[in-house]
Amino acid sequence: MSANHLIYAMLTHRGRVRHGNEDTCAASPEAGAYVVCDGMGGAAAGEIASNLAADTFLAHLAPPARGTAPDKPEIRLNAAIRAANQAVYQQSRHSPKLAGMGTTLVGLLHAPIVNGTGRRRTPSDHTNSRLTDPPTLWLGHVGDSRCYRRRRGKLEQLTHDHSLVEEQLRAGQITADQAARSPMRNLITRAIGSQATVDPEIQSHRPQPNDVYLLASDGLTHEIGDEEISEILAAIPKPPTKATLTTACEALITAANRNGGNDNITVLLVAVTPDLAPA
Repeated sequence: MSANHLIYAMLTHRGRVRHGNEDTCAASPEAGAYVVCDGMGGAAAGEIASNLAADTFLAHLAPPARGTAPDKPEIRLNAAIRAANQAVYQQSRHSPKLAGMGTTLVGLLHAPIVNGTGRRRTPSDHTNSRLTDPPTLWLGHVGDSRCYRRRRGKLEQLTHDHSLVEEQLRAGQITADQAARSPMRNLITRAIGSQATVDPEIQSHRPQPNDVYLLASDGLTHEIGDEEISEILAAIPKPPTKATLTTACEALITAANRNGGNDNITVLLVAVTPDLAPA
């Protein structure tokens, strides 16, 4: 996807009810890595879990040393999420005050294609827009923090929540309306740090110019629906800029707070914009 580059903006807010913020958002543009975590646990444990998971995730995705052949992107992403899990799990075992802490995690890894010379392909020989092109964007998640993509006017939820309500919904035991009102909608079935090992869900995608990817904690998605999210993202002009992405982040958080703001709210937008630099 060397014919395009990624820009991003992110914002987190404690909401209107909570006294602290246990969410974390972080990015490493040089590594092509972006992450949102939503922590859980007593006292400050949730905040510690989400920060530790995000920091560990990005550290394991740092660009490899010069001359070192990197592992496949899906292997690197999987390893980074498992490392985050191990870091949180070990920390929780070393302090009684942190026992039982955990966090969700949703992250993106952009891994551009390289040609036979070891250099990134140029706009003239690769656009990553065809179905025959290999994927260059990898998505991994654990828990109920989500990733959406808005492409050509259509919003699509790319992740499925690892939650009890999602399992009931997919099994046909409840309706979408019942799921939205369920008192058990915060019960997740998979989390970073709750067990010694974790099984992340990994996907691959082929980005296209003007795609917008949204990583968000459930403080956003419990307060506003897909239609309102899509309307806010639709207001981002083409080509997008960091400033317009920041404005969209602010609009998403404002909407969630207007609808109640019952939880911490975190959003991270990653947009694909045509690269105007010479090949």
